[in-house]
Amino acid sequence: MAVRNTSEDGRQNALPKRPLGKTGFNVSIIGMGGIVVMNETSDHAGQIVSDAVEKGVNYFDVAPSYGDAELKLGPALKPFRKDVYLACKTGNRTYSGAMEELKKSLENLQTDYFDVYQLHGLIDVEKDVKAALGKDGAIKAFVEAKKNGIIRNIGFSAHTPAAAITAMTEFEFDTVMFPVGFSTHFDGNFEGEVLALAARQNLGIIGIKAAARRKRQENAAKMPHQKCWYEPFYDPEIVELALNWAISQNISLTIPPCEEGLFRLFLKFAPNCRKLTEAQLKRLETVASADEPIFTV
Repeated sequence: MAVRNTSEDGRQNALPKRPLGKTGFNVSIIGMGGIVVMNETSDHAGQIVSDAVEKGVNYFDVAPSYGDAELKLGPALKPFRKDVYLACKTGNRTYSGAMEELKKSLENLQTDYFDVYQLHGLIDVEKDVKAALGKDGAIKAFVEAKKNGIIRNIGFSAHTPAAAITAMTEFEFDTVMFPVGFSTHFDGNFEGEVLALAARQNLGIIGIKAAARRKRQENAAKMPHQKCWYEPFYDPEIVELALNWAISQNISLTIPPCEEGLFRLFLKFAPNCRKLTEAQLKRLETVASADEPIFTV
């Protein structure tokens, strides 16, 4: 998929852009997760967002479950709102709950529409997918909001292949957010079937967990990246290989780990992404075999 990279302004080392499936959006291959600005001062949040936009990031993702991230991202993003794509989520599975959360997120983020609105964290087929897509499920709020111009595209994020495949089978989504990382790939091709179906449906594919190493260990309190619920890779060499591997898959973009340092590291490496050599792939396979991944098939 690397051949789809484009630099819209022709700048050397510009952040490449790719189509987000059938949405008509052309998005940066690196997006910014709202947790990056969670718990930061307003001034620092504004600086992070400004730096990201300057480097070419035009896709921002957030959710109400990310602490005060919406409240920090909204003002920081306001000067750039018309030039970027803003995605939000709801973890509520009911019509009334989703509609209430949608309205609150719009208020928090100081915007009157979302470019993408997603069902958040689908895991269980019955409790999450079937409930959200049912008669009085959250999807009813999504469809209504799209009809009224409040959201432009409907998507979902999922953490299990079964939930993702069921969702794509039972509703016509525009985007899918799913773990696409070498660690889960080499453990059993965790993402394979999901990406194949999403590609057949021409969905915008948003990768996550590209640099996820393993679940947090007992000494996690000593780790530098406290915003991650998992332990990411810290070694810049592995992070660069992880990014290159993820971007070489059939995805539109990836959302880096939610710590500022790792986000900036991804931005540093992204302009020069390329397909990995056989030796580099073998290196990642060896690294992956040392830990149990955060998700398994």
